Order: sequence, then structure tokens, then C-alpha cells
Amino acid sequence: MDCDLPLLPREKMLQFGVDALTDTELLALFLRTGTSGKSVFILSQELLQHFGSLYGLLSADLVQFKHVEGIGLAKYAQLKGIAELARRYHSVRVLEENLLLSPEMTREFLQSQLSDAEREIFLVIFLDNKNRVLTHSRLFAGTLSHVEVHPREIVREAIKVNAAAVILAHNHPSGCANPSKADKEITERIVKCCQFMDIRVLDHFIIGRGEYVSFAEHGWI
Repeated sequence: MDCDLPLLPREKMLQFGVDALTDTELLALFLRTGTSGKSVFILSQELLQHFGSLYGLLSADLVQFKHVEGIGLAKYAQLKGIAELARRYHSVRVLEENLLLSPEMTREFLQSQLSDAEREIFLVIFLDNKNRVLTHSRLFAGTLSHVEVHPREIVREAIKVNAAAVILAHNHPSGCANPSKADKEITERIVKCCQFMDIRVLDHFIIGRGEYVSFAEHGWI
């Protein structure tokens, strides 16, 4: 009696669409080959179990792979390439599709841009009067625990692109997204500076590792 064999990831994608793939199948599709005595599907399963999730896997550094069997420099490079490709895709998408940002889409975009940064980055999204993205820019970069932000520079850039509103964001490389007193103070200064030029500050996101804080959600802005 004939029995149906499970579809390989590529065949399943072609028949049902890429959304039908599990995380394991999607990872196997990218890695393409396994190791000696281990199929690419089993390798993908073990990697996801070891790191806990796709996010944990793709954000891990080389040191974290040293004791993972079957991952050499070639496969490590593949994984980091996947993560960087996703980051660049999100970066270009919000510009080329002229997106009207929702809170969920904004968070996903900012996490793709900032969650893996090893130092603090302050990013600003500039929007038109219909909240469509005009551009985004990493305006300030700092150290592991501090970034110096100049409100007047944000206003200057907003005027340059004729922005009616901005969304602020920065990351906490420590992984904890809780805002500091300094985070709240600089937000207040930026809001006041923008108000003089009739520019709305819609939100300030702090991005950690797998977590975030939205000032707007907490009523702080």
C-alpha cells in the first residue's frame, strides 16, 4: 500500500507558500545541507532547541557557536547573512512601499534594526502628515551604555525632509528595555524642541533583546 511521504521544505513552499513552513523547515531551506550523519532537518531542529528560538539563533555571536556540533565558519556565515538580509529587507521595505506605520509594524521594524546592535544607537523615523514613512536615520551612536542625543539635530533633519512627525527609538545593548531617568528626560527635551516647529513626536521605543518599551503605550508621551 502506498503511503505519502512528507514534503521536503522546498516542495512544501512551492505547493502551499512560504508561510506554511515551520521555523525548522525554513531554517533547513536556508542551510541546504546537514553534517556527516545528520540531515539538515535534524541539524535545524537541534539549533533551534539549543538557542531557544530563531531570534536566539540569528542573534548569537561566534563564541556561542563554539560548542555547537556541526556549525563551522561557513554555516555561521550563512546564519549571520540571513539575519543581515532580514534587517536590510525591513529597512528598505518601509521606504519603498511608502508604508503607513502601525504600532506593531513599527516595533517589528525597529527590532530588526536595533536589537542586535552592540552599542547604543538612536534612530529616528520621519513621517509625513499622513504618518507615511519619508525616511529613517541612525542619527546618533554611542557606547555600550550611553548615547548623546541632540534634539536640535533631530528637528533640523525633520525640516530637511519636510516631516510632520517623528518616531524616536534607541536600543539598550544590555537587553533590558526599561527606560532610565535620562531616557525620559531626553524624550521630554525632544518633544519640547519639536513642538516649536509644529512637529509631532508620536512615540519613543526602547528596544532590548526580545523586549521593548513604548512611551506612547505607557502614556509618557
